[in-house]
Amino acid sequence: MQTKSFKGKVALVTGGSRGIGAGIVRRLAADGASVAFTYSSSPEKALELVREIESEGGKALSLKADSGSAEELRAAVARTAEAFGTLDIFVSNAGILTGGTIDTYSLEDFDRMVAINVRAAFVGIQAAAQEMNAGGRIVIIGSCTAIRTAVPGASVYSMTKAALVGLVRGAAIDLAPRAITVNNVQPGPTATDMSSAHAELAKTLIPLKRMGDVSEVASFVSYLASEEAGFITGASLTIDGGYVA
Repeated sequence: MQTKSFKGKVALVTGGSRGIGAGIVRRLAADGASVAFTYSSSPEKALELVREIESEGGKALSLKADSGSAEELRAAVARTAEAFGTLDIFVSNAGILTGGTIDTYSLEDFDRMVAINVRAAFVGIQAAAQEMNAGGRIVIIGSCTAIRTAVPGASVYSMTKAALVGLVRGAAIDLAPRAITVNNVQPGPTATDMSSAHAELAKTLIPLKRMGDVSEVASFVSYLASEEAGFITGASLTIDGGYVA
């Protein structure tokens, strides 16, 4: 049963207008948090999500920000703290996937992937930590491709997600004196608008014979952001139906 365990808490989710990000926004709001989220190119979806949360008695704020821009990301963190008075939970969810085999992959695509999938996580952690009081929660959304690349054309994406594993370990140690936990959630194939076409293929690769549900990832994030998870930090945890088992 969901409880209002985050009543009085403030959260920021990057890339929160759709997919896994929107699921996390909905769950944290349902749990009582005031939730800000960023979007880069879907203002209609962002506004729709704000209205949905407000119609259910929650508080939400959408912020246009490109996670590839350190300045825009820092501004989003600052605006969240200004609007709601503090920041307790930061979820770095925004990410992109540009496929291509290593022998033909362009440097431009490589730099963009690193900027959004890796540098943005660093910038977000740094900015959020500066706004947080002791006991804050930081959750990075990685991918099980950090462990199992599996298919051709995913080398750079896999590399960016593997980089988050090391970043989270070090950040957890750095922020431990302030009791701020830092963890990395690594979803496997998850049912979203973008991945629905691969549902049948996923059934052949995943021991549980189905894709994950966005709500399952969101509930995992909610747990890691809770007081109950205060002794978990520096961890990279898969939620993948046994895909990498």
